[in-house]
Amino acid sequence: MPERPVAMFAMTAENVPQIFPPEALARLRELVDIDPALVAESFTDAPVRKALAETEILITGWGCPVLDHAALEAAPKLRAVLHSAGSVKGFATPAVWERGLVVSSAAGANALPVAEYTLAMILLAGKDLFAQRDRLRAERAFPYGKIVPGIGNFGRRVGIVGASRVGRRLIELLRPFDLRVSLADPYVDEAGAAALGVPLLPLDDLLGGSDIVTLHAPQTPETRRMIGRRELALMPDGSVLVNTARGALVDHDALADQLRAGRLSAVLDVTEPEPLPTDSPLYELPNVFITPHLAGSQGNEVARLGLTVVEEVERLVSGREPAFRVEGEGLERAA
Repeated sequence: MPERPVAMFAMTAENVPQIFPPEALARLRELVDIDPALVAESFTDAPVRKALAETEILITGWGCPVLDHAALEAAPKLRAVLHSAGSVKGFATPAVWERGLVVSSAAGANALPVAEYTLAMILLAGKDLFAQRDRLRAERAFPYGKIVPGIGNFGRRVGIVGASRVGRRLIELLRPFDLRVSLADPYVDEAGAAALGVPLLPLDDLLGGSDIVTLHAPQTPETRRMIGRRELALMPDGSVLVNTARGALVDHDALADQLRAGRLSAVLDVTEPEPLPTDSPLYELPNVFITPHLAGSQGNEVARLGLTVVEEVERLVSGREPAFRVEGEGLERAA
């Protein structure tokens, strides 16, 4: 690759200055020839197609148009696609892999805030924080000097479903705490789980033996509604379901029934659909805490994604392999 290759942004234009703030953009422009004012929101626009003809590195992000055969034919010099977000499945068609392009993703960087959010929710759920907050608001008093039974994080059982990037990062973040962590993942064997430092359990056993279950599996045809009526019934009374993965993993009707019965609680950062219909019972039930898909990179966290891409460009320009290369094989199982 040339010392200063030609690059172009392909994403929603308003995201560029957030993902690449001035310092990161300046560092990027030292490495590549890029016009930050020309952002491909469509690969059919005339100025974009003209620039594609010379583009060697495509820096993609949220809102990137689909990279199909037609787009790639307009980019004969393209060698690398560096994604400043998570999954590339939304825009990288089989044509990308057939062309043999180098593909890299900042998914690992995006996994960190999701794992941090999940860690926070696990610890807060262990303290029954949300119900205790509501009780204090209603009663405006609390019993000084009395121990609240049934709460706390000493020895609490946490079940992680899916050894994804987020799941693995969460395992690392949970290590300093006095929690009992287990994992369910059909693509991890006993040796792999031992390397992560957690016991591997069948999903049913994990659901039945966890106080808090947190979902980190990808959305695939096999995982759609993997937590349904039968699975929810396996969870112990008083346990908590945390979902920061995809809403489609959970049967929301079945979950609502369990919540209405007061048997389970839930923390949902993702739902299906997003947002939920305005008349969804999940908005009103006191034992569910819903946030609007905030766990992933937000605010100042998105700059971490841009920095990851800048560092990947540095590696490519110096003739090194990218640190976060994405392979087409097995992509359907990835988040």
